[in-house]
Amino acid sequence: MLVFLNGALVERDSAKVSAFDAGFQHAVGLFETMLARNGRIFRGVAHMARLIDSAAILQLSESLRGEALLAAAEHVLERNGMESARVRLTVTGGDLNWLQAHGRSGRQDPTVLIVAQPPTKYPDAFFDAGVTIGVAESRANVHDLFAGHKTLTYWPRIRELQIAAARGASEALWFTADDQLVSGCVSNVFLVKDGGVITPRARGEDRSQPAAALPGITRAAIVEFAEEAGHRVERRTLTIDDVLAADEMFLTNSSWGVLPVVGVESARIGAGQPGEVTQSLRAKWVEETGSSAPPTGLVG
Repeated sequence: MLVFLNGALVERDSAKVSAFDAGFQHAVGLFETMLARNGRIFRGVAHMARLIDSAAILQLSESLRGEALLAAAEHVLERNGMESARVRLTVTGGDLNWLQAHGRSGRQDPTVLIVAQPPTKYPDAFFDAGVTIGVAESRANVHDLFAGHKTLTYWPRIRELQIAAARGASEALWFTADDQLVSGCVSNVFLVKDGGVITPRARGEDRSQPAAALPGITRAAIVEFAEEAGHRVERRTLTIDDVLAADEMFLTNSSWGVLPVVGVESARIGAGQPGEVTQSLRAKWVEETGSSAPPTGLVG
């Protein structure tokens, strides 16, 4: 397997970063997880735009170039002979000199790593029958500058996923301290009520009201698909009461696309099976991505 590291393709076992890399030492960095089908990355331009936007806002780097990064990612696919893959692009602060150089004139080169891996299939039952999810113990902070960005600080989310899995759940919902719904650990959340599609506001959508949800790339695609199909789409504050009163519920990310949810802990959602709106939006996503089977991977 060949991976892209700082401008060159190298063998997987030869891909090494410094022990003093800011990503390793202090989790200073961002990442994108992307879906590749037919040798192309789905909505790759949008992924690059989000990465570059976060890098600028969080003052990680101003040297990133989306077109070049996307070309490098698809080159990794080509050189590895992969038509379908889960592609991870990681950008860190580079050498720890970043900490001293930050805020001063002069260019600090980030570490850039691109890895393409074969996808691992989810059980068909996830999509045919839907999944049950839990509620995370942790809480999100809408006033955290880093909320709504895909930073390397993912341990809290991975821990909540482990707790959910131990309880037989496939994901866990994150709420704020005042009980507003944010997202899943690795997904965006959608509810369907009376034919309308509702999702929590994401970072940057309303400058007057801070939000902790990630502006997901798949989320944006599903919003487009829903509007094209004539559904009313709302981005607004939601609570657990809205969740429990929903007719349908589903989660989105770049790996599984649209994942139906039929229960939250012991509570059933709607009829307890994937609903018509969820199924139609998943079918549209499968069509648009060129997926012939349930997509695979984790996070995005």
